[in-house]
This record gives sequence, C-alpha cells and structure tokens, in this order.
Amino acid sequence: MTDTWPRRVHRRYPRLLDALLVLGVFTATAGTTTVDRLGNHLAPNPPALALAVVSSAAVLLHRRHPRALFGITFACALAICFVATQLNAGLVAPLIVALYVLAVHTDRTTARIATAVAAVLVTGATFVAEPGAPIGARIGFIAWILLPGAIGDSVRTRRAHLAAIEERAERAERTREEEARRRVADERIRIARDLHDVVAHHIALANAQAGIAVHLLDRNPTQAREMLSHLTDATGSALRELKATVGLLRRADDPEAPLEPAPGLDRLPDLVDAFERAGLPVRLTVEGERQQLSPGVDLTAYRILQESLTNVAKHAAGSAADVTLTYSGGRFLLTVANDRPPRPVPPASAPAGGGFGLIGMRERAAAVGGRLTADRRPGGGFLVSAELPLRTAAREEPA
Repeated sequence: MTDTWPRRVHRRYPRLLDALLVLGVFTATAGTTTVDRLGNHLAPNPPALALAVVSSAAVLLHRRHPRALFGITFACALAICFVATQLNAGLVAPLIVALYVLAVHTDRTTARIATAVAAVLVTGATFVAEPGAPIGARIGFIAWILLPGAIGDSVRTRRAHLAAIEERAERAERTREEEARRRVADERIRIARDLHDVVAHHIALANAQAGIAVHLLDRNPTQAREMLSHLTDATGSALRELKATVGLLRRADDPEAPLEPAPGLDRLPDLVDAFERAGLPVRLTVEGERQQLSPGVDLTAYRILQESLTNVAKHAAGSAADVTLTYSGGRFLLTVANDRPPRPVPPASAPAGGGFGLIGMRERAAAVGGRLTADRRPGGGFLVSAELPLRTAAREEPA
C-alpha cells in the first residue's frame, strides 16, 4: 500500500488529529443548538450544550471502542432531539462519525443493524419532538444518518481488497523464494550425484588397476607396466570429468567454464573398455532396434551403467558383468548382472565400504519418469534393472 502524506500525518500526529476531530464535531453540534433555521442567534441552551460536550468527547473512543462510541452518541442524539430548538443534521454529528467508524471497523451486519436502528429511532424522535418540521428537513436528516454507513462500508471493502492484493503478492513472493530454494537444493543433489558417479567410478578403476599392477609387478613387469599406463589414462579421464562437473558451479559467462557435453550411451564402448582393462570382463547385449534417447534419459542410462559396473568391480572383483540394453516400444530397459563366483584378487583391488550409489541411481531413474530395482540374485551375484522412457516430459537436467 502506498505511503501517502495523509497516512504519514495520521501515523505521526494521531492525538492532534483526534483533538481536531472532537473540536469539529463539537462546533457542528453546539453551533446548531444556538442558531435557528433563519440564521438568527439564540440564547445558549445548557442541556443541549452538555449533550454536545458528552457526545463529542466520546469521539475519542473511535480507535478502540467503536461500539461504545455508537452507544453513547446514539443516546445523546435521542436526548438532544428533545432539548434542541430545531432539527438539523448538525445535532447528530457525533452519531454520524460513530456510524462511519462502526461501518469501517466492525462487520457488515453490525453496521447495518446500527444504521437502521439509528435512522428509525432518531427520526421517530424528531416526529415527537418537532411534529411541524418540514418534510424536506426530515428527509435530509435520514439521509445524513444513512450516508456514513454506506461510505464506511465502501471504505472497509476497499481496504479488504487492498489487503487481499498485498497478501497474494506476499504469498507469491514466498512461493517464488521457496521455488528458488527448491531448485537450488535439486541442483546441489544433481551435482552431488555427478561427483559421486565420477569419483566412485574412476577411483574404483584406478584402485583395481593399481592392485593388479602391484600383484603382477614381480612376476610380469611388462604387463604391470601396461596396467600402470591404463591407470594413467583412468586418472586423466577422472580429472577431465571432474573439471567438467565442477565447471557447472561456475557462472555461465566464465570463459574457463567447460563446454564438454554430458556423457551418454555413445560413450558406452569406452566405458566397457575401461572396465575390461581394469580386469572386469563385460558382455554387452543389445535387444531390439536402437532408438535415440532424449538427453536426460541418455545421461541417466549412462550413469546407471557406470555406477552398476563400478559396484561390480568393487564388491565382486573377479566376476564378469552382463549388460543388456533392450529397446521395446516407448520404453528402454537396461540390466547389469553378475552371477559368476569371484576369483581371488589382491585385497587392495576390492575396497570395502558403502555409499550412496543405489540411492543416486534410484533418484536419477525417478527424475526422468523411470524406476530402478537392485537386489541380490537367488543363485548368487547381484542384479540392477532400470526401466526408463525413451522420451520424457520432465525437466531435462542441463549438460
């Protein structure tokens, strides 16, 4: 709501404004009791002046006690009709203020009942006190009593409308802030998943290759040297992927931000080759006609395969992995299974410990509208199965 100068004055000098309001109301009421319809001055009317003082002073209650204000001014208005020498709207000036305040600060039903009661009883009192008053004066009298209720109701409605607009604006602002926080949290989770996948994959490969190299160093130095060269390639690839992933945290206008696209199934041969060089045989089977996956699904499928093969290399060292890609209708099914008993390997090549791999894979699958299951196989080994849509209407994760 705009902070206009009347509101600033009202906020800074409330008592001064109250005093001016009381003075104005008293002047209107007392002046009417000392002047006739022709403008001739009359002798002071002590009872009328006393009632004017009481009803005008009661106006000070308008901020906190609108109902009490109405009761006092209404009683004084009825009494002053019988002691005043003539009928005039100025006689009920405090009552007019009270009806306006009641309409603004109370409910609509209360204001309407009070206005109707005041109009009927005060007008009836004028018929008793001055039966010969002209009809025009009575109509004007009734109009002045009904007018403040209508104005007050309009003001209350406008204030409620403005308050509703402000509330909607504040709620929209809160919603925007919550949505921004939610997006930031989602982005942090996404980057955390990427970092986990990249680090876990490459560190597992490097660990396995280093363990095999140590195992072969004395018996077959040539093969150990070859394994160490593969280890160099794996660590270099890890550094490149880490740079690309951490680059997501940079600003878009940063000239050093990497522009490498997100990986997909087109890099599956390199992934399989990396695991085979680390000592994990991988059998790849493709069923159905290959179809183009949307970018988000393509990245999700690649990361799930990468994490699944990493888990096989870490927890079932010496086993072979069976990877099956099935294109069927509008769905894409991938499975990674190992069921062969593990061969003895150096302990350094099979680190222990749990992590967030399965959680991350399930989150990735759910993010693109798919689902993932992972469990031990009855005959031994482990099976990861992910069913993904070929296309997704969900928000694609940025590359």
